[in-house]
Amino acid sequence: MKLITYLTFAGNCEEALNFYKETLSGEILQLSHMGEGQMEVPESVNGKVMHARLKFGDNELYMSDNFDPSSIKQGNNVSLSLQSDNLAQTETLFNKLSANGNVIMPLQDTFWGARFGMFTDKFGIQWMINCELKKEAALN
Repeated sequence: MKLITYLTFAGNCEEALNFYKETLSGEILQLSHMGEGQMEVPESVNGKVMHARLKFGDNELYMSDNFDPSSIKQGNNVSLSLQSDNLAQTETLFNKLSANGNVIMPLQDTFWGARFGMFTDKFGIQWMINCELKKEAALN
């Protein structure tokens, strides 16, 4: 299991990604834009960052723009993202961490080949949990 900080932006993610890349001497490992994949997106966010990964040193930051830029306020745009390669562990962690919190997206299979869910825990911390299904299948 790996814990990664996830930053969400109100439309300027690509600018922030390039700033952090330059400042931290990082490497962009992944950059995908909304509207490129199978998921339909509102015209207002078409071309914005769907998901980006930046590596610097032994660290990684994940980033994206939000579908609703008006919901982004400084201080609420940081989430903790748990990356797991064990489906049973993913489901257990999702259920335990989200208990008495607010589930934003139930744990479900996604078009990118993972089981994914989002919630705010009972302490107000935002979480994302992702388990790549290909990795899980490879383990069996």
